[in-house]
Amino acid sequence: MGLLPRLLQIAIAVIAVPAIIAVLIISAERALGRHPHRAVRVRPWVWLLPACLLTGGILVYPMADTVLLSFHRADGTGWAGLGNYAWSLGSALLPTLRNNALWLVLVPAVTLTLGLAVAVLGDKVRYERIVRTLLLVPAGISFAAAGVIWRLMYEYQPPGARQTGTVDGLFSSAGLDPVAWIADPSVATYALIFVGCWMTLGTTALILSAGVKNIPGELIEAARLDGAGEWRIFRSITLPTLWPSILVALTTQVIFSLKVFDIVYVMTNGQFDTDVAANRIYSELFVAQNLGHASALAVILLIISSPVIVLNIRQFRQEATAR
Repeated sequence: MGLLPRLLQIAIAVIAVPAIIAVLIISAERALGRHPHRAVRVRPWVWLLPACLLTGGILVYPMADTVLLSFHRADGTGWAGLGNYAWSLGSALLPTLRNNALWLVLVPAVTLTLGLAVAVLGDKVRYERIVRTLLLVPAGISFAAAGVIWRLMYEYQPPGARQTGTVDGLFSSAGLDPVAWIADPSVATYALIFVGCWMTLGTTALILSAGVKNIPGELIEAARLDGAGEWRIFRSITLPTLWPSILVALTTQVIFSLKVFDIVYVMTNGQFDTDVAANRIYSELFVAQNLGHASALAVILLIISSPVIVLNIRQFRQEATAR
């Protein structure tokens, strides 16, 4: 596609669409001004309609189209039934699903545990801002850039050779044999998971730290006056009060673990038994050009993530009711 068609598309998206929405709303408001008795009931829908149309065009339509494609053959034509789903859940993809399960368990567990420790303990020291800033530095790096950085840090040379990777260099300095961190199937996935934890720990700690600071100090002081120790205060006051913040942090980590792609693609491209569902979707769609397989995997990811979404909606409704 040439430069001129691209510029035309950008102009339509940036200028024409907002202009059309503005014209529709202004016209509707003028019409409602002539019929004030209907304005109360109709005006909310006038303002919601553009958002609903954009949401339908950007989110709902592609999702529905993906679901339909998941029942079609590789080229998107011809009915395949449940064949694509049988392939997605077959033995060939079991290692991929197992790796996703490892990401789904380890990343939230590690980041929430360490983030909670940083948030609770950091609230008691003066250099909390320094620690929080250092943890947030990786969050300012793109996942692709982090993959490049850690691929160089994990670089492997045979035993006896000069180690050019930072991690194996430290191992050699300690008298240990170097490890092929991203080329050894027994440790490669865990090495990538470590990078994911390194990237997201700062954000998790920040969310939980904000929750800790919202705990009323009077409540903690009253517990101390009643003879409660720090561990009892943590179990009975801090942890229950932090539950909404923990749920938000858990949601972000679960969604990240389910759709992780950049780190795997840049560091191993799914080789050495490190493949995950998102990377496999990319391979099926752009390499194998199999629309059916890619769509089925995407739908499975959506189904797996749905309980997390439902849990969050219920939590938000409970908080809104409590207010």
